[in-house]
Amino acid sequence: MSQSGPVDRVSRALRGLSGRHRLAAALAVLLVVALIVVAAGRDGRNAPPGTARAARTLGPGEGALNLVVWPGLAERGGSAEHVDWVTPFEERTSCKVSLKQVSTVQEMVDLMSDPDRRYDGVSAPPEVAGLLIDGGHAAPVNPNLVEGYKRLESRLRSLLRRDKTVYGVPYVWGANLLMYDQRAVQPPPSGWADLFDPQEAGRYSGRLIMRDTPLALAEAALYLRSKKKSLDITDPYALTPEQLDAAAQVVRRQRPHVRAYWSEPADAVSAFAAGEAVIGQVSSYQLDVLSRAGRPVAGIEPREGVTGWVNSWLIGARAEHPNCMYQWLKWTVSPDVQRQVAQWAGVAPANPQACEGDRLSASFCATYRVGDGDFLKKVIFARTPTEDCGGEGHGCTDYAEWVRAWQESRGTAH
Repeated sequence: MSQSGPVDRVSRALRGLSGRHRLAAALAVLLVVALIVVAAGRDGRNAPPGTARAARTLGPGEGALNLVVWPGLAERGGSAEHVDWVTPFEERTSCKVSLKQVSTVQEMVDLMSDPDRRYDGVSAPPEVAGLLIDGGHAAPVNPNLVEGYKRLESRLRSLLRRDKTVYGVPYVWGANLLMYDQRAVQPPPSGWADLFDPQEAGRYSGRLIMRDTPLALAEAALYLRSKKKSLDITDPYALTPEQLDAAAQVVRRQRPHVRAYWSEPADAVSAFAAGEAVIGQVSSYQLDVLSRAGRPVAGIEPREGVTGWVNSWLIGARAEHPNCMYQWLKWTVSPDVQRQVAQWAGVAPANPQACEGDRLSASFCATYRVGDGDFLKKVIFARTPTEDCGGEGHGCTDYAEWVRAWQESRGTAH
């Protein structure tokens, strides 16, 4: 049985009328239809999560763009006058950018999931991206409307798909490495066991550093995958309750030997520079900064497996300025903007063309493994832990359980 729209239904009602009556009725119809169209146009404000659709075409910019961002990933000259890729975007597009900086995962999720707010986009780390996508707070992306999308690393692009639907555009990425002071740590470490095995950790007690994030439980899981095969761990981001408890116990036993848990990258640099730390979990940023400063540090890819992360741009499900958001996506994947972000934030650009010509130095690109396809294939990229094991089954623990396990094992639970 076919369904008719409001215009069809009212047209049928007009049949049989003539003259003045038909004219008056027609005017009333136009008013009703106009009201219906206006109401339908408000689909973003009160639309329930999961109802957003990918854009098919783009129109002119709306003149504004509201973004939720991590510090350092959208700069307009406030930190340093020459560090500015927001102002040129505004000048080219007439989209005035408003930035809401956040410092925690929870704050970012809360802002983007608030039905009373209409942020256009967010620079989301993997745990935020998963929570927003699964919660229906991120709109699908039409990659055909993002010029330069296909130039991004294909491995990174694949991480933001659900079946055939794209939900984000990779921005920057990094790998989690094991760094050590070559003077103090002998023999050189070989993997996560040097951080998590009680005997090995005890050798450098009080001089270990760790990332302060629940996702660090994945590295403990990789250690257990080799150490305790009976746990049958395959994917470090898809852990059963038993496996998660075992990983948390590893962190709990390690805790007395840890000097500091860092969330700001500069804190890890300071710890090594001052000699307070001699071995720890870092990214390429700390290795790059300390090496260029002449510190005797080295980094390794842990033999149990290398983890990594991708920060991506997501479009809000209630975006008020979608055309400006698509222009922002196009802008931020361009090689020149990717170069600026990479240099300023100490991250790898998602677009390897940032390393072509004289944009980024060869040493920078080598340190951050830009364009290294073989390395990218090895990286186990982080994602939000879910009960359905990342869509591969059931009986796994979700991100909230990881947060509780991390806080309890770290001794920060309230």
